[in-house]
Amino acid sequence: MTREIADIRREYEGGRLEEDQVPEQPMPLFNDWLALALDSEGDDGNVMTLATVDSQGMPHARIVLLKDVSDTGLVFYTNYQSHKGSEIANSPHAALVFWWPTLGRQVRIEGSVDKISAEESDQYFASRPRASQLGAWIATQSVVIPNRSWLEEREQRFQHAYQGQDIQRPGHWGGYRVVPGMIEFWQGQPSRLHDRIRYERRGNSWQHFRLAP
Repeated sequence: MTREIADIRREYEGGRLEEDQVPEQPMPLFNDWLALALDSEGDDGNVMTLATVDSQGMPHARIVLLKDVSDTGLVFYTNYQSHKGSEIANSPHAALVFWWPTLGRQVRIEGSVDKISAEESDQYFASRPRASQLGAWIATQSVVIPNRSWLEEREQRFQHAYQGQDIQRPGHWGGYRVVPGMIEFWQGQPSRLHDRIRYERRGNSWQHFRLAP
């Protein structure tokens, strides 16, 4: 029998998130939560949903991987000519969502988006496995292709072209940094009385407050 999705229930139980006990800046709390997620969620701790909008105002969301985090923002890598790349070029703002089911935690982030420097992208690209480096050349991301064979033949051509050579980063591939203007921390609680603490950037400082569940 097919399971009725309307009947699916989950009871959340987590540590309390109190507004008078969180730090004045959001990134230390985010780093603490991320560290726990990397331990509890295995290889999925750095998975995040990235949402952007196109020139018609239509939102688009997809899963990407967080690859660096600092006080200046959160970094992911992609093809600049992909749909997400063209959307960011048109409207340099984005939203991120992290969901860590083992911990019953969610983090929402909204902010502006900038390309990172070519030097930063080069350094990260050089650290990738060779197959992933080739993939940046092979995959013309978001472009319609005729079939899987087209992709496999293109892979063979690039493998042959770079045989015995270092692979340089393609100019159309690199990193973006999301610079947060809002970060919201959500901790699941029993009876759906969840804890929500939101930080908003006001000039050079942050303010935080509690939201109703």
